[in-house]
Amino acid sequence: MNIEGKVKLNHSDYYASFPNKSRLVIGGLDDKDRVEKILGTEWASIFVNEASQVSFDSIETLLTRINPPKDVPPRCLFDYNPPSKKHWGYKIFHERVFPDGRPVPDNDYGHIQINPQDNKENLASTYIPQLEQLSGRKRQRFLHGEYGDEEGALWKRSWFKYRTAPESLQRVVIGVDPSGSKAGDEIGIIAAGRDAEGKYYILGDYTLHGTPKEWSDEVIAAYNHKQADAVTAEKNYGGEMVESTITQFGKQQINVKLVTATRGKAVRAEPISALYEKGLVYHVEEFPELEDELCTTKFEDLTKSPNRLDACVWALTELASEGDLNIRFV
Repeated sequence: MNIEGKVKLNHSDYYASFPNKSRLVIGGLDDKDRVEKILGTEWASIFVNEASQVSFDSIETLLTRINPPKDVPPRCLFDYNPPSKKHWGYKIFHERVFPDGRPVPDNDYGHIQINPQDNKENLASTYIPQLEQLSGRKRQRFLHGEYGDEEGALWKRSWFKYRTAPESLQRVVIGVDPSGSKAGDEIGIIAAGRDAEGKYYILGDYTLHGTPKEWSDEVIAAYNHKQADAVTAEKNYGGEMVESTITQFGKQQINVKLVTATRGKAVRAEPISALYEKGLVYHVEEFPELEDELCTTKFEDLTKSPNRLDACVWALTELASEGDLNIRFV
């Protein structure tokens, strides 16, 4: 294209200017402020990477910004690893209805499927064999490009309710599920709180892949940001490692509560899914990865730990054990 040296980069506002006066802008849709910031802009084309992590409300706001010059066709492109069949993407591209039930026009919203095998010649030789070693649910999604299904899971998508948490919560806990795999699964880190009326709130999902110091720093940052009262983890499956890691890398006193569990994951999760079913748990925003994991995890064929789910269960169990439900695992 012979544009070397002709593209001007603006590092503060994250855009590149080209010789033909066009502009490429990089932005995010990960919080309400960033979504609102795009309202003063207009674009000819928009590309949304990993759209499974973006709410349809944000997508609709984004679509209002497509206003190309005359005779330039508007384009909005999405890509994602398929989430659950309850996701807006499945509804629009496959069921051909918008989330509110309106039909999708026949001449709009087409899709193609591209799996890693289709791009094999450009991938590292170890990449596909690595995907083949994933658990059934993740192999289905990341290798075969298939959508998840809620059937057999303890949670239903319709149970998720959204509400801003009150400024003053009675108690806040950070649930941590350390990786039990040498291959390095994600470290589940979920912040949750309880209000004076006995309602529960998922305040944040800080789950990550990382070294012990990286996830310890993330736990401590979440603890401070949410003004938490405790960090809770399962003692007999990595909890002592959580405590020693935070103590080793932390520069402050952190209240770590270790819980000994003698019951299986499904039994521990059932009372928490019941809280959701009763409408007692609210998410302060959409947490797509957590919500997908809750709605697609099937304990009977589980081969790897559902880290976000486990961290969520530990956090809410700790909060409920001091509430009216008196949930305890001993």
